[in-house]
Amino acid sequence: MTSNHIDYVEFSASDLEAVKAFYSRCFGWRFTDYGPDYVAFDQSGVAGGFRRSEEAVKQGVLVVLYHHSLESAQSAIEAAGGRITLPVFSFPGGRRFHFQDPAGNELAVWSQP
Repeated sequence: MTSNHIDYVEFSASDLEAVKAFYSRCFGWRFTDYGPDYVAFDQSGVAGGFRRSEEAVKQGVLVVLYHHSLESAQSAIEAAGGRITLPVFSFPGGRRFHFQDPAGNELAVWSQP
């Protein structure tokens, strides 16, 4: 994997079964369930997933960057005027945090454990 490249896109959805049915029927995407609140997809051209959320969708997609060192990525983001919106947390397969750029766009950065 290459640091600082877009690696993953993540969408929100209140009904994961409905989005799985929609995207598999329309585009042939395949899905892997990771518990009741997350499903990953492939066969889409870029890796991604849907996380369960009851909140109304405000920003339709979360772009996830990869970086080999979360700490150095976070320092660079903060030094450049970005704001951390969700501190580092662990998930199956790695760790990540979310940030807002100066324009207000939210992105995430992940790294392997």
